[in-house]
Amino acid sequence: MGTYVDALVQLVNRDDGLVHTSFNQAVAATGRLSSSDPNLQNIPVRTENGRLIRRAFVPRDPGAVFLSADYSQIELRLLAHLSGDAELIATFHAAGDVHRRTAALINGLPEAEVTTQMRSRAKAINFGVIYGMGARALARRITVSVREAAAFIDAYFRTYPGVRDYVAATREAARRDGFVTTMSGRRRPLPDIASDDPRRRSLAERMAVNTPIQGAAADLIKQAMLRVDRELRHGGSRALLLLQVHDELLLEVPRDELADVSALVRAAMERVATLAVPLVVDVHDGADWAEAHG
Repeated sequence: MGTYVDALVQLVNRDDGLVHTSFNQAVAATGRLSSSDPNLQNIPVRTENGRLIRRAFVPRDPGAVFLSADYSQIELRLLAHLSGDAELIATFHAAGDVHRRTAALINGLPEAEVTTQMRSRAKAINFGVIYGMGARALARRITVSVREAAAFIDAYFRTYPGVRDYVAATREAARRDGFVTTMSGRRRPLPDIASDDPRRRSLAERMAVNTPIQGAAADLIKQAMLRVDRELRHGGSRALLLLQVHDELLLEVPRDELADVSALVRAAMERVATLAVPLVVDVHDGADWAEAHG
């Protein structure tokens, strides 16, 4: 982390005293924007060092604050939309805790009786499915035997049969076509999907499941950036769209515009697409990037 901080200081522009990152459109295979020189997307959120670095980023205007707008569980919402699973869709429409709900369904318990460990394991499975995680990887993640992990996955797919069918159909289509396609029509070739090497084939199968979900998330945040920028300009706002970090947009907003811009950004991001489940955006503000992240 010290090396990163030293490099960050060296990249401060001498003319304006600011740090300017570069965004790359054609680096990440999923279609997400990547950041370089410096990479401002890989600063840890949950570590103390990461928070300290984020605290160093402050608005250039002393009369402004940072506003962070972050899609809530976008990949799980996209999984619900793409799979059409009725139970998963219903959970998001009810604005419930999807991990607690999953744990309750898998264990056959009321949500009130779900333990912290049960919820943690359900969360690992929810996100593991998105990344095509198998029993061995899940066993390592939640520190259980491979047999127990396999049983969890089986229970998950019985709970969400639409997800099970979506995963199977996506893999089969990838094997047939040699590529997968995102909601917006972008293709990702998967030449190893027919490989004789089990490891390469398995990795391609995981990419087949993950790419349409991550690719859709990448497309939505790009569309959101365009919409937010257009509506800010149309309204004559002095707010500036500064940064995109995966599912988060960071803006510099004059204090006297904060309420209006917060509402504008949330509405623009939540209405950027019509899905089978609602898009939800968490909005926070603060005097520095760490505080704004919430």
